[in-house]
Amino acid sequence: MPTETIVLRTTEDREDRIEWDESSVLHLTIETRVGELRVRRGVFRGGVSEGVEIIRLANERMHVDILPTRGMSIWRMQANGVRYQWQSPVVGPVHPNYVDIGEPSGLGWLSGFDELVVRCGLESNGAPEHDSSGRLVYPLHGHIANTPADALSVEFDEASGRVELVAETIEARLFFKRWRMRTRVRIHADRDDVELLDDVTNELSTPESMQLLYHINVGSPLLGENATLSMALDELAPRDDHAAEQIDQWNRVEGPTSAYQERVYFARPLPDDSGIARALLADAERKRGLEVRFKTSTLPWFILWKNAAETGDGYVCGLEPATNFPNQRSFEHENGRTLKLDGGETASFRVTLSPLTTQAAVQQSEDVIRKLSNDQSVRISRTPHSRWSAGANESTDANGASP
Repeated sequence: MPTETIVLRTTEDREDRIEWDESSVLHLTIETRVGELRVRRGVFRGGVSEGVEIIRLANERMHVDILPTRGMSIWRMQANGVRYQWQSPVVGPVHPNYVDIGEPSGLGWLSGFDELVVRCGLESNGAPEHDSSGRLVYPLHGHIANTPADALSVEFDEASGRVELVAETIEARLFFKRWRMRTRVRIHADRDDVELLDDVTNELSTPESMQLLYHINVGSPLLGENATLSMALDELAPRDDHAAEQIDQWNRVEGPTSAYQERVYFARPLPDDSGIARALLADAERKRGLEVRFKTSTLPWFILWKNAAETGDGYVCGLEPATNFPNQRSFEHENGRTLKLDGGETASFRVTLSPLTTQAAVQQSEDVIRKLSNDQSVRISRTPHSRWSAGANESTDANGASP
């Protein structure tokens, strides 16, 4: 007698595992002067995604999926039929319960990494660091991405066509730290931009230092052979000798390549007169792109992570505005790249994602960047910068793990 199988769900159909809650107070349709806005709340069912909360903000052309359970990360985004995401070997989103941040190697963070945008921080955001006895002090990329957010609310303005998902995420430990990150994810009814507005407060009475990095990860269909990053820069250097081998092609991405060893470049962005830096990743035909804008007053550094591995191995390019470079925290602190906040002091971070889905939009972004770049020539180092790269002659991957 033949065996019969009834398929309830598959591992790969991740969106099919969302149970949308139409009775939720966060299930809204908002009519504004410039178009309709929608808010939807759901929960993932099955596997390591069980219980992960998802909030979708949408207008008539685009939507963005936010994961409060994973520190207000952005899982994926879609605009005018183009999906912005990447195919990680990790099939997520992964509930923080299944991510062992403190496992001895310090690399447990990688077990949950598959989002379009994930924050790294707040106490530390770089490579794992151990003390002299081998005890883990700072895990890879910190805790905030695996700390569930609380105090969720939605704010909207019908006149301007704006809606925001608001939440607070607290990273705390008795005697050591208490950071409150108040996050707003904002969209408008008449545009495709997604704005991330994060205010981080040191809630201890004593001064403490922090780090924050926005790990923005783009794969297919935008990423492909000869996809190119355009950006106005003041200075650029390879992170290690391996990246230095292709310094002349630092901003160009290869197609999926077997056994590819990732390459990383560190940069000081050149902002415009209003203090905004722009990074544009465009496909080879210049018909689609993603523009990232950020304020350099609190995010003065930029990291380009190129991982042109086979698609199933994690073909991705990372655009990463940051307070520092993702070295070990002690190295960054020694080189003045941790952000000190007095007790009760708040630092504000602003990042905007603009999906570009027409050739004209890509061209317009390139023209703005080109004009800014022409005003100043970039200083490109052909070797690692000793004050930027910890162990400049040692080859380590973008996440601080030995290859």
